[in-house]
Amino acid sequence: MTFAIRGLIKISDEIGKSLLFFFEIMTTMFVRPTRLRLVLEQIWHVTIESFATTALAGFFVGAIMTVQFTMQMKEFGALGFLGGLATSATFREVGPLLIAFMLSGKIGAFTSAELGTMRVTEQIDAIRCLGANPIQEIIVPRFLGIVISSFFLLFLGLFMSILGGMFLGFFFAGVNPEEYMRHIPTIMSVPSMISGLVKCFVFGVVLATICTQKGYFTTGGAKGVGRSVVSTAVTTMVCIVVTDWLTSFLGEIVLHMVQGF
Repeated sequence: MTFAIRGLIKISDEIGKSLLFFFEIMTTMFVRPTRLRLVLEQIWHVTIESFATTALAGFFVGAIMTVQFTMQMKEFGALGFLGGLATSATFREVGPLLIAFMLSGKIGAFTSAELGTMRVTEQIDAIRCLGANPIQEIIVPRFLGIVISSFFLLFLGLFMSILGGMFLGFFFAGVNPEEYMRHIPTIMSVPSMISGLVKCFVFGVVLATICTQKGYFTTGGAKGVGRSVVSTAVTTMVCIVVTDWLTSFLGEIVLHMVQGF
């Protein structure tokens, strides 16, 4: 029992630190606008570094979902609906979650290590000594760059999942691309697309907040940088899963309320 209580206290402490850091970023962002050039540099850097990884992950996510649905739908003779069902499931839940995991391991770990190295080598202290605000100069540009890039990268990954599903649908189930695409608009509703896009944005915010917070508060030299990277990876994945459940739960409530009106 004591161990469980300690675990809950530690988790609550980590969530509290991340929320406080998020509010500090928001305050700095609106009070002291960051130079656009720094944000664009981070967007370009993150996008180029993760473009191929996200596209490949999205392709295989769609392929995996198609294989799984094919095994079930063959029994009912409904392979014509394969594209719609696989795409709807990918957009709503599986795609954003798995692709966010890929980005957390690449973008999150890199950003945490970069900021952690800047902290232990006293570069952040040097920025403060020069009269600049480290949050404004190095955190906000990375935060915005990760959020914006993650949103578009996840969106790219979801559309690559359609290509992956179409490819496997043709070679694995014998469903031609035209038939695969025909039922996507029928089954995948607008709320499903909105749900996927909202999750893309929320996962980007979670990833950006945690990796910048962990890197910015790194202590303990090179060994501390390693600990920050590991902590970033673990915390990000746990928070993404919890956030996925929360957004799904709230999304269903909002959908029922809209349908009620």
